[in-house]
Amino acid sequence: MIIIGEKINGSIPSVAEAIAKRDAEFIKARAIAQTEAGASFIDCCASVPEAQEVETLHWMIDCIQAVTDLPISVDSPSPAVLAQAYKFCKRPGLFNSVSGEGNKIDTIFPILRDNPGWEVIALLSDDTGIPKNADDRLKVFDKIMAKAKEYGISPTRIHIDPLVEMLCTSENGIETNTTVISTVRERYPSIHITAAVSNISFNLPVRKMINLGFTVLAMNAGLDSAILDPTNRDMMGLIYATEALLGQDDYCMEYISAYREGLFGPVKK
Repeated sequence: MIIIGEKINGSIPSVAEAIAKRDAEFIKARAIAQTEAGASFIDCCASVPEAQEVETLHWMIDCIQAVTDLPISVDSPSPAVLAQAYKFCKRPGLFNSVSGEGNKIDTIFPILRDNPGWEVIALLSDDTGIPKNADDRLKVFDKIMAKAKEYGISPTRIHIDPLVEMLCTSENGIETNTTVISTVRERYPSIHITAAVSNISFNLPVRKMINLGFTVLAMNAGLDSAILDPTNRDMMGLIYATEALLGQDDYCMEYISAYREGLFGPVKK
């Protein structure tokens, strides 16, 4: 599983405070913790007004790169900001994100074409918003893949986000997501499929249980990438266990290795 560490995001109050104070040590500590917990990418989201975003992301990216060699997921809703901020990264990372909305794809896909190491998260929404059913989300998916072909971008560089919504306000959210995930996986076996796992449990008690259950269902459908907290030892243990149960871990070697490295299970003293 590709783990995109979510803990450096200005929408989190403690991170917003650190950004406002330019508390580099706080940002660095979160980058180190996620690296040590087994993250694949470190997401970096400023959540400040767009006029301040590029400068803020530059500072945040510098903080992260001072303490880890993990690639960075540069996170902004603005394609113009992404087109500038990715240049601050020392190594190829992940654009987070594009969608079928406006000019996002036509701004970022040319950069992807010219920077082969970079990858991108693509949301299955467009100018009409988030489609309510699987068929309409898959129509957005087809348009995104047509654009990828036009720009010569391999499916292996794309992380499709089916858009996980709150379980408590969705009549068929699980069915929609699992249908989209399994269909995308069937059509493009080499593509990545990602999700912001914790979105499923907003406004529910004991959110952890919903998040864990959804992760198993999504992985069984074909999810191979997730935006989550890698320092959550229960979640990381569940991911390694599910990979083993799905036959994605020969002789359970990754599960055993992760346990020995202390990435999940009882805290070793």
